[in-house]
Amino acid sequence: QLQLVESGGGLVQSGGSLRLSCAASGFRLDYYVIGWFRQAPGKERETISCISSDSGSTHYGDSVKGRFTISRDNAKNTAYLQMNSLRPEDTAVYSCAATHQVRGQDLFSLCVSRDLYAMDYWGGGTAVSVSS
Repeated sequence: QLQLVESGGGLVQSGGSLRLSCAASGFRLDYYVIGWFRQAPGKERETISCISSDSGSTHYGDSVKGRFTISRDNAKNTAYLQMNSLRPEDTAVYSCAATHQVRGQDLFSLCVSRDLYAMDYWGGGTAVSVSS
């Protein structure tokens, strides 16, 4: 079964940190762009970060730039989102997704400009709640 599973969400105080994980099973992430998306209650889904298959390119949304770091460990078939200096407005369900990347395809077209469900694979999400 091909799937992505997120973990690491939870309740944290404002200013705290969490690290989310995105583990793939049934396929290798080595040739896939990975993106993290979030959706807060009553708000539109937001693409917050993307990373290329070779980790050579990354993207961050303005709302998380300087606070969140995306990374991946292809040997562990897992991607991560380190979230620091969390704010109450970061409260949301966070989902990871993957899209196959071939040579010449750029991060923007494969991830940044896409909705979660336009990616090849996506997970069920993990909830993050930040208290003030």
